Amino acid sequence: MTTGFFWDERCFWHGGGNFAFLMPVGGLVQPLPPGLPENPETKRRLKNLLDVTGLSRELDCRSAPEAAREDLLRIHPAAYLDEFKRLSDAGGGNMGLRTPFGPGGYEIAALSAGLAQAALAAVLKGEMANAYALSRPPGHHCLPDWPNGFCLLNNIAVAIQHARAAGLAERFAVIDWDVHHGNGTEAIFYDRDDVMTISLHQEGVYPADTGGLAERGRGAGEGFNINLPLPAATGHAGYLRAMDRVVIPALDRFRPDVVIVACGFDASAFDPLARMLCSADTFRQMTRQVMQAADRLCGGRVVMVHEGGYSEAYVPFCGHAVIETLAGSAIIAPDPLDARVAGQQPGPRFQALIDEVIDEMAAFHLG
Repeated sequence: MTTGFFWDERCFWHGGGNFAFLMPVGGLVQPLPPGLPENPETKRRLKNLLDVTGLSRELDCRSAPEAAREDLLRIHPAAYLDEFKRLSDAGGGNMGLRTPFGPGGYEIAALSAGLAQAALAAVLKGEMANAYALSRPPGHHCLPDWPNGFCLLNNIAVAIQHARAAGLAERFAVIDWDVHHGNGTEAIFYDRDDVMTISLHQEGVYPADTGGLAERGRGAGEGFNINLPLPAATGHAGYLRAMDRVVIPALDRFRPDVVIVACGFDASAFDPLARMLCSADTFRQMTRQVMQAADRLCGGRVVMVHEGGYSEAYVPFCGHAVIETLAGSAIIAPDPLDARVAGQQPGPRFQALIDEVIDEMAAFHLG
């Protein structure tokens, strides 16, 4: 079986509004193309790089239908969807925090969710060994009735509930290595024991008031939500240690039917919104760790859903490293900045402190 790659040109047409970086235009702030940091070029250039190296020819590349209203209603209330659709049809708007959209924004967001939904269903049906969904707009910050952090619909949550309704799986693990806390996905599944949510994020970046170590779920979901608020500059070795000491043992305990990764690349060393010093190889190695765990636990079923990452030059190399690993391909895109990132990694004294923090988190979550 091949690796699936779900994408659609229409997702690149989502508009980011009249912003200069994170600042609304007005007063002393001049327009700055392409507006918000969440813009199409990081994703489009990833697809371009796959084509240039030839890796895309080894993938099962597909689009997918928009997620149907009945699929969206499993996560988002009708009033929210109705207002989103109304504004979209009227030319666009902004319903939350930094979530602008233009004409057709509702349909593009539903398509983004549809790509994630189709990727998960294809893997669970055995049509593909694993899959990557190049979803845009992203989804992991979106709450049922409030969009934020560039996210308009919660793509992964919609995909999980669709798979459950279709009887394709019962236990889902979501690993979110986007540098920002996956607050939307956490909130949706916070009371449940059939979905384990694990978020590795830079502490206090976004949202500043969520993602604490002690937030472990509620009721039946207690212990099934794991937050790893990592210090700035955690770097390559720190991320791999967090995966090895916390994430993989948590998967072993939970024994999911499938592993879903909220695959953001904003923990890279060149991202403008964070300071975590990961390289393309960091994402390659984390992908290997997840695949090895999935081979043991759930027949190798892994689905990656694209989230953040705002370096137009570097995201394509991080994404290529993940997808070449999923596909077991000999085609690589050599990282032109690998030596530079290696030179920025924490020194021995700071690395020892990072290791101590991660080990304390492991003791807290796993005993």
